[in-house]
Amino acid sequence: MIIDTHSHLDGEEFAEDLPDVIQRAKDAQVDKILVPNVNLQGLQHLIDVCNTYKGYLYPMIGLHPEEVKTDYQSQLDQMLAMLETNPTLFTAIGEVGLDFYWDETYRKEQIDAFEQQIEWAVRFDMPLMIHARNAFQELTEMMETHRNENLKGVFHCFTGTEDEARKLLTFEGFKLGIGGVLTFKKSTLPQVLKNAVPLSRIVVETDAPYLAPVPHRGKRNESAFIIEIIKRLTEIYACNWENIAIETQKNAYFLLR
Repeated sequence: MIIDTHSHLDGEEFAEDLPDVIQRAKDAQVDKILVPNVNLQGLQHLIDVCNTYKGYLYPMIGLHPEEVKTDYQSQLDQMLAMLETNPTLFTAIGEVGLDFYWDETYRKEQIDAFEQQIEWAVRFDMPLMIHARNAFQELTEMMETHRNENLKGVFHCFTGTEDEARKLLTFEGFKLGIGGVLTFKKSTLPQVLKNAVPLSRIVVETDAPYLAPVPHRGKRNESAFIIEIIKRLTEIYACNWENIAIETQKNAYFLLR
């Protein structure tokens, strides 16, 4: 009954044991898994992996901001051609956005790439899976220019403040993606959710193989570990496990095609 809205199961980290990873996810009551794309090079492999588990794994299409380099326009053009040919193949535009954490060499190009992919979401009526790191102001400014275009999606891996949560939730078609950071000992996220974010506005995600939750921190993350996030949410929202699972599943339905 759980939907993992963000798991990179097409990655090389799962090349040796993906069937086992999938089975463990099913055993943990994970009903569906959404798989984000990061670049053109890996897109066909992502499609192939999702086709192997059709109806369980759902592929996205998009250019991750850290993959935006000098050839970004060529990558975007080829992805757009695939979208135009078969728009129902993909469940969302993602993982896209802005990332100025390591460097800002391609800052202008990242902004342009994100703008183009927002326009895809509008054109094809698809949700966005948005990554933003060290770019909150730039993100919200860009989103403001599209506020009246009925955009929908997820602000992936949300770990911000109460004020940032409230600002993002003014974009009514969007949910906050909550992952393993919620379980970290020094995380402020539990208090932020309790004070500023209704359960109706969150979806759960693992971001596997990254950001494994406690007690698996430091290991390769996988979709089965999402139960640790659900457990933490039961404490924050004073609900039982089944209620959290059902509510977050319901919140994620709009991502499926």
